[in-house]
This record gives sequence, structure tokens and C-alpha cells, in this order.
Amino acid sequence: MEHLFLLTILIVIFAFLFDFINGFHDTANAIATSVSTKALKPRTAILIAALMNFIGAITFTGVAKTITTGIVDPITIEGSNGLVVVIAALLGGIFWNLLTWYFGIPSSSSHAIIGAIAGAAVSAKGFDVLEAEGFIKIIEALLISPVIAITLGFIVMTILATIFRRSNLSKTNKGFRLVQIFTASLQSFTHGTNDAQKAMGIIMIALIAAKIEPAGADVPLWVRIGCAMAMAIGTSVGGWKIIKTVGGKIMKIRPINGAAADLSSAAIIFTFTALHLPVSTTHVISSSIMGVGSAQRVKDVNWGTAQRMVITWIITIPISATVAAIFYQILKLILL
Repeated sequence: MEHLFLLTILIVIFAFLFDFINGFHDTANAIATSVSTKALKPRTAILIAALMNFIGAITFTGVAKTITTGIVDPITIEGSNGLVVVIAALLGGIFWNLLTWYFGIPSSSSHAIIGAIAGAAVSAKGFDVLEAEGFIKIIEALLISPVIAITLGFIVMTILATIFRRSNLSKTNKGFRLVQIFTASLQSFTHGTNDAQKAMGIIMIALIAAKIEPAGADVPLWVRIGCAMAMAIGTSVGGWKIIKTVGGKIMKIRPINGAAADLSSAAIIFTFTALHLPVSTTHVISSSIMGVGSAQRVKDVNWGTAQRMVITWIITIPISATVAAIFYQILKLILL
């Protein structure tokens, strides 16, 4: 029993660490456009993002419940072996996040942790451990959301360009810089409502596997606050390499472009949160920027950078799954 408790404590620590890394890894998602257009100073943007991420994270738990039961059934991996599976998954997700952050690649923390959970569980119990229906539903949400984001970004930018086509460019930019303060805040809030939920779901898998919480239990308040604080603190650290990629290397962003991208992605992320489905905020926001750029001119988008990002998105799940599976085999020898 003491062994289970210690493993559970270790999982909580690693889950908070994952959320902390997720915070600075994905800071760019919420503030890159507002920083690149100088609507907000970097430090101000990061503080706003940290606060709104925290508020968003403690407000919703639906996505956490999907993560808890949608990939694997916690009951099937209960006990010490199940907790080692969760530790391996967290290490796999953390490894991929740090690697892509180091190279300034805006990869998906969502893809990383979902792939890692699946890889570690399969390494321990075989493919039968996966909840096929739930897992497919999650993957579908991750794949469909960027397509919707490109489309919505294109539509919103087209509408705004039509409305303001005869407006004074200087006044338009000034006005949209003010709008971006709101859109960056909204973006950060929606990011918290979805991304922080993943670590909450992982902690719940551990609590159920250790028989500390019953299956189907709501996420405890301490888990919600802990994950929210970890993400907010991580956000406050910032991820400048990724901010540069999202904020300038996809396309040259003007205030009207930034507002259009922020509104589009925030609407999509919040919609999927309401449906209790995890999405990659990185994918959604980057795709919205591509859609906005395409609405102006297809040539405005740096498709070379976009291509490298898409390749990273595609390989994230299989690589994080493989890494987590390797971690499980190593940890099994040490901890079991």
C-alpha cells in the first residue's frame, strides 16, 4: 500500500511538471500574434496569458474525464503496474515537449501525452488495453480541428478584409491592436480550459488505479488548482523560441490578421472543450494563422515552415508512444 502511495505522489509531481512545461511550451499559442504585432509587450502578454490560463483551467473538467477513460480504462491497469504505466506516459510526453521546445518547433502537447499514454499502456498490457471507441474519437478531434481552424480563419479574415477594405490602414491597425488585448485574453482562457485538463485526467487515472478515487469520480479541487497553478507558472516563464515561429515565421502578421486568427482558434478550442474533447491548441492556432494568411494571398504563408510543422504533428503520436513504451520497460525493471 505504501508503494502505491509513493508511486501516486511521483505521478502527481510529474503531472504538475508536465503542465508547467506545457505552459511555457504553449505560451506562444495565446500571445504570439499579439506580441508580434506589438499590441502587447511580451511581459504584459505573458502575465495576461498566465492569469487567463489559470482561470480557464479551474473552470472546466470535461476534457479531463475524457482523458481519464477515453484512452485506456483505469481499472484494467490498476495497481503498481498501472501507476508505472502512467509515470512512463508522463516521461514520454515531457521528453517530446522539451525536445521540440529546444528546437523551437510548435508541436502538440496533446498529441504527445495521448500518444504516450497509449504507448505505455500497450507496452504493459498489449493493444487490447486501448479503449478503441474513445481513442478513435480523440484522434478524430485532433485531426479534424486543424482543418476547421484553417477554414474558419480564412472565412473570418475574408469577412474582416471586406468590412475594412476602405478604412485607413493606420487607424485600422491601431484599432485592432486594442482588439488583440481582448482576443489574446480569450485565447489564453480557452487554452486553459482544454490543455490543463490533460494532466488532470492523467492524475485521475493514477488515483483510480491506486484505488484512492472510485471510477467515475469528479476531479478533486486540489487537482484542478494544482494543475492550473502549474500551467500558469509555466506560462509566466514563456517560450520565446516558439513565439518567434508562431508569431512571425508562418506569415507576417498585422493586427487585423492576429485578431482574426485569435478569434477563430478561440472559438474552435472552446467548442471542443464544451464537447469534452481534447484538441491541440498548437495545431488549431497555427492552422488559424495559415487560414488567415491564405485569405489574403496564398503566397503570404511561409509554406516551408508550415510543412515542417505538419511533419512534426504527424510524427508526434508515434514517437511519443514509442518513447513512453521504452520508458515503461525501463521503469518496470526499477520499480516493480
